[in-house]
Amino acid sequence: MIKTRLLCACAFSVITVCAASPAMAQSGPSSDPQDTGSTPDIVITGSIIKGTPEDAALPVNVIGADELQKQGSPSAVELLKALPTSSAVLGDSNQFDSRSQGAEGIATANLRGLSPQRTLVLLNNRRLVTSGNGVPAVDINLIPSAAIGRIEVLKDGAAATYGSDAIAGVVNFITRTDQEGFRAAATYKFVKDTDGDVDASLSYGHVGNGFRMLAAIGFAKRGELLARDRNFAVQPYANNPQGGWSGGGNPATFLGLSGSGLPTTPLTADSSCGSLGGYVGANGRCYTQYSGFDALAELEKRFTAFVDVGVDLTDTTKFEVTALYGRSTVPHYLTSPSYILTQAPSIASLGGKNPTPFVSGFYVPATNPGFIAYNAANPGFFPASTTGAVFPLLLFRPYMAGGNPSTLDDPDETGSARGMRKSESIRFTAELTGKLAPKIDWNLSATYHEYYRYIDGYDSFGDRIQLALRGFGGPNCNVAANTPGQNGCLWLNPFGNAVTHGAINGTTNPQGNAALANSRELTDWFFVKSSTAVDSQLFVLDANVSGSTGIKLPGGDIQFGVGAQYRYNWFDTLYGANNNLAVNPCRDTPITGNTNPAACSPTSGVNPSPATGALAFLGTNSNSFLKGGVKAVFAELQLPVFDAFNVQAAIRYEDYGGSVGSTVDPQVRARWQVTDWLAVRGGYGTTFRGPTLANLSGNSVTALQLIGSAFKPVDIFGNPALKPEKSENYSGGLLLKFGGFNASVDYFKYRLTDVIVSDPLAAMVATLFPSSGGNACSSALAARFTFANGLCGSQSSVANNIANISRVKTFLQNGATQTNEGIDFSVKYRSSQFLGSALRFGIGADATRTLHNRISDIYVAGVKVQSAYDGVGLLNYQSTLYPVPKWKGQAYLDLGTGPVDARLTVNYTDGLHDQRYDTRSGPFAPDPSLRNPDGTIPATPISLLTGADLNSFVTADFNLQIKLPKNFVLTGTVFNIFDAQPPFAREDYNYEPFVGNPFGRMFKIGLSTKF
Repeated sequence: MIKTRLLCACAFSVITVCAASPAMAQSGPSSDPQDTGSTPDIVITGSIIKGTPEDAALPVNVIGADELQKQGSPSAVELLKALPTSSAVLGDSNQFDSRSQGAEGIATANLRGLSPQRTLVLLNNRRLVTSGNGVPAVDINLIPSAAIGRIEVLKDGAAATYGSDAIAGVVNFITRTDQEGFRAAATYKFVKDTDGDVDASLSYGHVGNGFRMLAAIGFAKRGELLARDRNFAVQPYANNPQGGWSGGGNPATFLGLSGSGLPTTPLTADSSCGSLGGYVGANGRCYTQYSGFDALAELEKRFTAFVDVGVDLTDTTKFEVTALYGRSTVPHYLTSPSYILTQAPSIASLGGKNPTPFVSGFYVPATNPGFIAYNAANPGFFPASTTGAVFPLLLFRPYMAGGNPSTLDDPDETGSARGMRKSESIRFTAELTGKLAPKIDWNLSATYHEYYRYIDGYDSFGDRIQLALRGFGGPNCNVAANTPGQNGCLWLNPFGNAVTHGAINGTTNPQGNAALANSRELTDWFFVKSSTAVDSQLFVLDANVSGSTGIKLPGGDIQFGVGAQYRYNWFDTLYGANNNLAVNPCRDTPITGNTNPAACSPTSGVNPSPATGALAFLGTNSNSFLKGGVKAVFAELQLPVFDAFNVQAAIRYEDYGGSVGSTVDPQVRARWQVTDWLAVRGGYGTTFRGPTLANLSGNSVTALQLIGSAFKPVDIFGNPALKPEKSENYSGGLLLKFGGFNASVDYFKYRLTDVIVSDPLAAMVATLFPSSGGNACSSALAARFTFANGLCGSQSSVANNIANISRVKTFLQNGATQTNEGIDFSVKYRSSQFLGSALRFGIGADATRTLHNRISDIYVAGVKVQSAYDGVGLLNYQSTLYPVPKWKGQAYLDLGTGPVDARLTVNYTDGLHDQRYDTRSGPFAPDPSLRNPDGTIPATPISLLTGADLNSFVTADFNLQIKLPKNFVLTGTVFNIFDAQPPFAREDYNYEPFVGNPFGRMFKIGLSTKF
């Protein structure tokens, strides 16, 4: 579908160019700015009025092409991650944070760390559709970098100008309009333990005779970096039990059962646990590591193509059309070999009777070949009364240490489970501009943008696993023949003796037997593809008139702008058959064909089980087709009260219709040039963000979030009752300028109300089971949780009660008030003849000091789960707030002479404190699994308190440019000169991906030319 639209758009572009040919032939003298020396009026970010001066009251930072080259031509995500005004940028793999899951290949902007959906991203002052990911934000990876001339960052809310989403500010990517001839560029970046990053682009531009065009194509490849290739990312259990370790792995933990269903053994770690690199905890459970199967950076391939054609229809009327196509793929996203089983098997998969009535889990009869071999290798372990074993829910998955049989022979996956991520973007704009009068301009434009996002992965049909444990597995099994292991039936061996060696660590298992190994045929039968396709579309109509009112003030004419906008969105979500409730509503559907959601096979007793789908871990959902429109009118005035005092005033009315309603947002900014070298600027305004179509839907998405020591599925539901969140924004600053010296200090404050947030999971868990003991199982909050044994608070300890949680339901809500305030600093000095020599010299620094990032109390089901706190300088792991450091800055030193320019850049991100330490919760709680250093069992559970404070992350980069003959430019860059590692954090990869990166020292070489 998207390819068809692309062909139509390209055809339209060609027709437009051809149709414009007569107009070009009829045009008068050349309007080429390079020929006449004139500079056309431009619209700067934050204003709709043409000709607004760039030194107006707007706090806009402009990052030009020259500046980007001096930084080593960073990618969009590298640039924004280093920007002091930006925090918690999405772009590096981070599959264990719900705010970034499924987003591999996507990059976002996040000004002030207020969340990506509160930063509006534009291309040439026009909106882009969001990516359809869990966090609704624009994918900046598919912006055509080969065509970008500059990036403008408005560090203030701008809803009065642009409407929804511009709460924290605006990032506006501006394409070149003055290119003549061809430009070509290619770079290669060496990253240790990868095959490197590649970037190549080609563009052509022409300006003259009433015609302007730019065409650009670009290709980029990012190399895959495996977690096991960074020592800090894969560490021993005793260093960080949360560092990619799970108590629900394989080898697993189980207990023997008698014919009556009563346990015959205690809960015991598989005897192969230690041999395969696992950790046998003091609590008798086996912990195995999954992070070694993952990638810290996925292999990504991106292609973009952009065309911009402008034609002078008359002396005053111009027509412009653009087309953009982008595609990115992550061909083999890597993750754990399989997932924990969180749904108990149905009675249908157990042959009509539950043999484990006292323990919820997966049953293994004593006739299973793995059981027989385990019993023989461990004589006396199972009493004679034992008729089988049960692998309790949440303590077992079919594959881990030995890898997944379906991918063990694949050199690209090496036993990992795999998936794919694909994004396609097509955007088309048409714009007609002209003049109503010599000093009054009009503009009509239309934008259509479609973003298609496809992700897939694999998960287990739980009932098929249970059948296979009983010897009735495989695609050719004749279950009706009732002969386990025969008539095409296969056994699933859940014991460690199915694994002869560790897939990642290479350890040898003395009890492993290749004859007992599980087959690919069996695996492919129960480990099935789960897929989601999201199609987001945006159509925008804009009309505005701007210019001089003819009314004069002492400082000049009052300038005005008025306009209207109509936006329409479509948001369609389609699920594959295996994770679609319409196809597989029940856990028994894959084995019985039952598709009646009201008659799902029970797991115990006779009452039907809930229709939660057949997959044992990942969510199963229903297709949705959403659409809706927004109407807006807006106005702006530029008031030159005096030559030295200018005021900008704007207002916007936006109507969402229905229960969401409407909003009116004014904004006032002013600038006073006190002296030639000192100016003062400030502003006040209100901004807003309307709920997205997905936010308003009653459907859910499933995220994987850490609960206790294991990742569990969390269903996040929309809320049709949501209303827009609002913000009051305040700013004020000083600007200094002495010759080549420029400096500014700006204060900013955002006060958001009715903030749209998801119920905070970690706070919900901590409220239900506080570390001080007791529980809130009698409150309405408990209804949001599903427990492995069906009972809340039935376990003997807080840790075990949390471990008993198998699934959680959360909702979006207008749940809080948030205040973010701080100070931006900027200082720069440049000289083209430093100290009277031919030396070019520059020095500068930009920094942001965030003073506060407060959030108010949050309630769930009428229960206060999170008290108000100030999150600045805190890790805010899996919480409502993103990690925002107190200080973030970037400093540089430039030197140049003749054809050579060099830059040294230092990037600084302040350290963070993990507030879970303060309550001794999460990773800092007493851990019943930890042994003493000598391996003995402690008298009381140990609390591992390391990692409470994350060190600051400091890197230095060096870039060298040499201008060669024939318009060639050679560049060389060393990133992270001192090979700094990201600071240690008690997280899955032992660092915080929103703050640091795992790449270490990198070398980049590039060559560009114009011809």
